[in-house]
Amino acid sequence: MCALKILPAEKIREADAFTIAKEPISSLDLMERAAGLCFQWIKGRLIDSKTIKVICGSGNNGGDGLVISRLLHQAGANVEVFVIRYSADESEDFRANFDRLAEMPGLIITDIYEQDPEIEITEDDVVIDALFGTGLSRPLLGLAAEIVGQINQSGAPVISIDMPSGLFADSSAHSKNAAIVKADYTLSFQFPKMAFFAPENEIYVGEWILIDIGLHSGFIESVECETFLIEKDDCVSLHRKRYRFAHKGNFGHALLIAGQTGSLGAAIMASLACLRSGVGLLTTHVPGNGFLIMQGVVPEAMVSIDSADDFFSSLPVLDSYNAIGVGPGIGMASETQNALKLLIQQTRVPLVLDADAINILAENKTWLAFLPAGSILTPHLKEFERLSGPVGNHFDRIEMLKSFAVRYKLFVILKGAFSALATPEGQLFFNPTGNPGMATAGSGDVLTGVILGLLASGYPARDACILGMWLHGKAGDLAAKKHSPEAMIARDIIDNLGKAFKKLS
Repeated sequence: MCALKILPAEKIREADAFTIAKEPISSLDLMERAAGLCFQWIKGRLIDSKTIKVICGSGNNGGDGLVISRLLHQAGANVEVFVIRYSADESEDFRANFDRLAEMPGLIITDIYEQDPEIEITEDDVVIDALFGTGLSRPLLGLAAEIVGQINQSGAPVISIDMPSGLFADSSAHSKNAAIVKADYTLSFQFPKMAFFAPENEIYVGEWILIDIGLHSGFIESVECETFLIEKDDCVSLHRKRYRFAHKGNFGHALLIAGQTGSLGAAIMASLACLRSGVGLLTTHVPGNGFLIMQGVVPEAMVSIDSADDFFSSLPVLDSYNAIGVGPGIGMASETQNALKLLIQQTRVPLVLDADAINILAENKTWLAFLPAGSILTPHLKEFERLSGPVGNHFDRIEMLKSFAVRYKLFVILKGAFSALATPEGQLFFNPTGNPGMATAGSGDVLTGVILGLLASGYPARDACILGMWLHGKAGDLAAKKHSPEAMIARDIIDNLGKAFKKLS
């Protein structure tokens, strides 16, 4: 597995320098290549009648904007270029492209100064934001902030080059009055930026697209990195082929402890998802009044009956299971909490803990140290906050997630858009599949079932998490295409797990 690396801004600058030295290529030609690829993307999506207003700074991001302007002009587009003179400094590559652009007939470049900062932008224009890239380290003020405000108030569609201007690549820039371009599209050079994965930045980043600008593979392969974006090829490499003479005993026996009176649907959905994820055998442990429901709705699962009629209060014999999942719909009764404690004390196989199992752990944090090594927690944002405490922004939350996983030697999946897996070794994997239609009751129960099925069938915990996240999200994407995000329910995800697996064939 070789997931896509997510590098901090300083490492991306090192990648540029390495490429310039080792390819070799001049920095000016590398800028031409990168901006040329952006031009190709933009050209294929613009309406010919639109006026394209390119807003450039005087650094290398502005240089990219000048190259894009020249190429658009040569292609016959109606282009207007504005250079925002917030500083007297210019990068060498900016200056070289400015001089080249100034020689082109029919293309007007307007310098914008503090004394006269107005740019006429209407909602019928297209704005290309090339003010600032990844090098920004402090909030925008003065003229630059004024221009950002005009862009955001214009109503015009905005394409940001590499980064929305005003947004920090590797730390939180979110504040009530921050001057940050609100892009509809962000064309990111070579690597995703950490800022793209923060929920609070969605209004700035819009849809982000990776532009492979051909940075040197030697640097990319050798640079140390602990943060990754999962790609389909990674999951193809993890996916295990089934052999002709395989039997159900080859794919493990899972125990799922789920449901209470009023929440047996969680047990049903997690059970179905587990069975659809390749497990050989599944036993679902439910309260006494759930026996007939489980047998009727999920006949493929064996049923273990709790001694209590309404909630989880006792354990079956645990010796025969390869992995155990617990939490969907179990509630917070004192008897349930005592039974979970006993499960943690007695089990010797990895646990998958979700929903109320996590909420019980949040009220009994000393139990965390006794979870079997390699266990998996799948909290959503609020559940993780109960475990770890509140934070001010997603960057801090991600750091807390990594620290939590390392401290307790656990795999922790923080659910949501771009679900994040933190490993006991301190690595972080973001998942790109999934959509807002999955924000529906039962979606998390399905993920629990998927991961439990993979874990029981022999996948190592890390691989079960990575593959489980990707399959869960891909099934959700297939469901959204059929039903629309608004009309999706959790069972639609289960129904599309088979198609998601086929994507890996």
